[in-house]
Amino acid sequence: MPLTDTMLRNLKSDGTPAKLADSEGLYLYLSAFGGKLWRMDYRYAGKRKTLSFGAYPAVSLKDARRKRDKAKELLANDIDPGAQKKAVKEEAEAAAREQALTFAVVAQEWFATRQDSYAAANIKKKQWLISLLNERIGDKPISKLVPTDILGAIRPVEAAGHSVTAHKLAETAGQI
Repeated sequence: MPLTDTMLRNLKSDGTPAKLADSEGLYLYLSAFGGKLWRMDYRYAGKRKTLSFGAYPAVSLKDARRKRDKAKELLANDIDPGAQKKAVKEEAEAAAREQALTFAVVAQEWFATRQDSYAAANIKKKQWLISLLNERIGDKPISKLVPTDILGAIRPVEAAGHSVTAHKLAETAGQI
């Protein structure tokens, strides 16, 4: 008999883990401590695997069934749903890391590693140069920066007649 939302809301743990089957391989794993986790067992390449869909009530019965159907569709296309889920998660994490790794963050790390090699007067100058660069390109992901972005940060300083500062900005940006 398939599970119902009312049945799930009234479900309490008796201290022992249990599996409550829904349909087509989907089940609710009730932990000994009362956690309610959606899971699905499947076979891929001759191996038994388990796919987790999240905790009830954060993932509703309807959502769990939808996720099960998507997993079954992947299996029908000879794709391991567990590996697919892992690949999507890793891709999202890599994109988040890339977005977090901005020019300002890299510049700060770069300056922290080289700060000891500068004289006190030069430390302030380097910090000032980095702050000028950060005003224009500090929030951009480092992997997405192109030379025209750096030129865009240098050109206004150069146009104001500060050619030495512009040269030092280009040098600092290149070092970072």
